Amino acid sequence: MDITPAWVIVKNIVEGSLIYSNLLVLLSIGLTITYITTAVPNFAQGSFAVFGSYVALTMLRLFNIHPYASLPVTFILGGLLGITTYLLILRPLIRRGATVVILMIATLAFDLILLGIIGSYSDTLAVITRKSASKFTFIPKDFTILSVSASLFVSSLVIILVLISLIVLLYKTKFGIALRASMENPSLAEVMGVNVEYTRLFSWFLSGALAAMAGCLLPFKYEIVPSTGAIIIVSIFASSIVGGLSSIYGALIGGYIIGFSETSVTYGLSTIFGTGILLYGRVVSLIVLVITLVIAPRGLTGVNWRRVLWKK
Repeated sequence: MDITPAWVIVKNIVEGSLIYSNLLVLLSIGLTITYITTAVPNFAQGSFAVFGSYVALTMLRLFNIHPYASLPVTFILGGLLGITTYLLILRPLIRRGATVVILMIATLAFDLILLGIIGSYSDTLAVITRKSASKFTFIPKDFTILSVSASLFVSSLVIILVLISLIVLLYKTKFGIALRASMENPSLAEVMGVNVEYTRLFSWFLSGALAAMAGCLLPFKYEIVPSTGAIIIVSIFASSIVGGLSSIYGALIGGYIIGFSETSVTYGLSTIFGTGILLYGRVVSLIVLVITLVIAPRGLTGVNWRRVLWKK
């Protein structure tokens, strides 16, 4: 009977947690950006990711392009999906003075539409390629670099590039200044000559693009089905809210907290109660979310840490 060394188990848990957390950060940043610019909690963010998964699957099945090489394509197509969502669904409602609740319900309805479209597309792709597309994974396509999964290197590299690009964009360019102004006070920014509409279009493009890239990498660790978006949306919202829904840095913090909490806690519980407990991993996210909201209703970045530390 083979017994896996403890250090190997720890390595696998940490590696899996980092990969999952990286993907949650990408998804949470996109959700946070659209919320800040349009005040709309996008319930279709999870389906944006699944859209990226199926783009990568299509590139692999039809053109034999490795999923890592299809990241630029998923970025562009995901961005176009985000813009389409804003132009066709949200902008007409915003112009009619729809409330946040109505806009939120609209994104939920669009999520259901996307679910149906992706489900139908998976059947069509299966007929064309003669391979099942309703359930798939990229794990056999992954490889290791220095005994570490390539998906960890790629997802970490994507996170670093995204963060550097956002910092340069927001603080070193005129458009970034306009974008930050429209995030903080859209009405005042418009009075000062900022085209708020352009900033909203960009934020939805970026949201869809980041989600699609995360979806491109998600099958390297998890099995994807058309309804995967409805499952991961809980973790996405938990990450954004725990970190602070009005802060991009909050999405970064929340993504790693939720990612590590889900993977490590559920693994620990599975050793006690069996692998069946893994199906309830999202409950961990909700518990962390509730605890955070009780302690810090505006999320971790909404806490005045200087005052808290000074009191101590």
